[in-house]
Amino acid sequence: MNFAREPVAGVESRMFPVHALFALYFLQSSGGSAFGGFSLLLPVLLIGMVLLTAIPNQRKQKKWNEQLSQLKSGDRVATTGGIRGTIISLKDDVVVLRTQPDGVKLEFLKTAIASVTTEEEAGQ
Repeated sequence: MNFAREPVAGVESRMFPVHALFALYFLQSSGGSAFGGFSLLLPVLLIGMVLLTAIPNQRKQKKWNEQLSQLKSGDRVATTGGIRGTIISLKDDVVVLRTQPDGVKLEFLKTAIASVTTEEEAGQ
């Protein structure tokens, strides 16, 4: 490619490709880094993405732990395996459920409880 312009009377000039000028600018402004001004932006974006994913997960975990601590006999629950039943008894980390229609009693860890069904939800 020939980037030379038609000579102007008495002035000798050459035109450089624009991408070469940007490359020179980034190399000059960053002290030799190929990323230039983006070298500071990338870590900031990564930290921001980590925070955006971690904070909602912490809130969800806190709500779930609170829900598990408020379990009582008679609550209708669903397990992570999809089994629904009514809590008959609670021990330290164990829940005994009665399932319908046969009234079978099953024992689960508290951490296997995925959700609690309220009276309003059960009536629908």
